[in-house]
Amino acid sequence: MHHNRFHRGAKVLPGGIPESLTLALLASLLVVLALPALAARGPQVPDYPADLVAPGLYVIHGPVAYPTPENQGFMNNPAFLVTDAGVIVVDPGSSVQTGEMVLRQIRKVTDKPLLAVLNTHVHGDHWLGNQAMRAVAPQVPIYAHPKMLAQVAQGAGEEWVQRMMSATNGATDGTVPQGPTHALDGGETLSIGGLTFKTHDYPHVHTTTDLMFEVPELSVLFLGDNACNRRIVRMDDGSFGGSVAALDGIKGAVTARVLIPGHGRTGGWEIVDDYRTYLSGVYDGVAQLYEEGLSDFDMKPRIAERLVRFKDWPGFEEELGKHISLAYLEVEASAF
Repeated sequence: MHHNRFHRGAKVLPGGIPESLTLALLASLLVVLALPALAARGPQVPDYPADLVAPGLYVIHGPVAYPTPENQGFMNNPAFLVTDAGVIVVDPGSSVQTGEMVLRQIRKVTDKPLLAVLNTHVHGDHWLGNQAMRAVAPQVPIYAHPKMLAQVAQGAGEEWVQRMMSATNGATDGTVPQGPTHALDGGETLSIGGLTFKTHDYPHVHTTTDLMFEVPELSVLFLGDNACNRRIVRMDDGSFGGSVAALDGIKGAVTARVLIPGHGRTGGWEIVDDYRTYLSGVYDGVAQLYEEGLSDFDMKPRIAERLVRFKDWPGFEEELGKHISLAYLEVEASAF
């Protein structure tokens, strides 16, 4: 006597295969097909130390190199402020993995909730970590310049995701751009967690989207990439004349003692002075040689000599030629 191997009432499809088994096989196939999607995520970024630079204010000083597979695209200075009410994060980094690393450092200090995120400008190495912040606090407000909100809406986030993926050989895979949610025009004063955040805006500095954030109670100023410490950054979206004017302006407007650059170590006003020297050295050098009739290509040796004190700064060799060409266009435009 043959016993039915399947329970009584089981529906059998043509060919003698029970429907339940078919559904099980289909479910297994769907899991297998989904595995590549689940696996499409870059590795965890190793922990970097969070340095206490002012009461309750920590900065994770990232590598100063360009994004590489080795640094997994982590290259900026994420910061977080711990208040009685919760935590405010500034520039949570270049990927979801960097943002998650920032969260781990926060949780070593406090279990208080996230109150707000501040983004200094549109370059994705500073803000793609927003994704990790929103994952743990979906309603957290993210503040930035209105032009940054507009550029992200126009696809700047996707461009930066691809740029980071390419530079890191996929180490940032899984990152999805989640831009700012609240616009700050500059000049506003926010009160968050018992701290005051004064926003400082200049029309065209490193980009057209830059905000500097001052926290008077801590005598702190977040510079963004308007001035970096021993690191030369790209100026493809920037203005040399505008940058010099902004650094002169902020020096006259703010009396902070602790200055946090977008790249490089936290310090004092020497960061602004040094970076202004570089920027004005490029611009003034180009303006002088433009009057002498030199092409931008022919200017490079003389400007490199003029700026020899910066030759060991990461980014100098890579950016100087481009900076001279950009400053040349700026000088040329101002001549008409």
